[in-house]
Formats: sequence, C-alpha cells, structure tokens
Amino acid sequence: MACDVYDALVEMAGDLPLGPFILERAFGNDLPLPRTIRRKPIKDHAAYALLLAKLGNTRLSSNMNQLAKQANLGTLPVTPETEAALVWAAQEISDMRRLLVQALGLAEISPSCAKASEGT
Repeated sequence: MACDVYDALVEMAGDLPLGPFILERAFGNDLPLPRTIRRKPIKDHAAYALLLAKLGNTRLSSNMNQLAKQANLGTLPVTPETEAALVWAAQEISDMRRLLVQALGLAEISPSCAKASEGT
C-alpha cells in the first residue's frame, strides 16, 4: 500500500484501529466495531525527541545511583561541588519531566499538588 493511501486511511479512521475501520467501510455497519481505540500517546514529537536526546547525552541515572549509594553508606562528602552536582541533577530531572509532560500532552501538575495526591 502506498504511503499516501495509508496516511489517508489512518486520517479517515480517526480513533479506530485501521483494520476494523476498513472492514466497516467495506461491509457497512453489519460488523460490530471494536471497543478499543487506537492510542496516540505522543502529542509533541519535537519535545519527545528533545527528551530522548537529553537522556542520551547524560549519565544522569548512573551518576544519581553513585550519589545515592555513597549517601546510603555515609561516605558522600558534602562539598560545594557535590551540592552543585545535586542541584544540576535536580534541574535536569525537572527539565526531562517537563518535556515528557509536554510530549504526552498532559496537564502540568505542581509539585505541591502531586505530594497532596500521594497521601490519599
């Protein structure tokens, strides 16, 4: 199937999966439509690409794991460099969270609201 034909069918199908949409169009309303709808979780592909690039360009998870291990062992030196690294990591995580929320088209939840909903 040509790409332009496929794209047109996907557009016409809307939220329905393509197979059941084509069957419905070919055979009319005699076939039951599926209850499931196609999910399109990525709303902003540019933000998603930025998030993936950010994840690929950092060793954030490895660095945070090392810091957590040292903190648990009581061997993490509290120096200005350590503090700066933690502030940087927190900002990177916050940026990635913001990009993910944007890419998925979700409403931003303030940290205070998130903490309040965790307690319920």
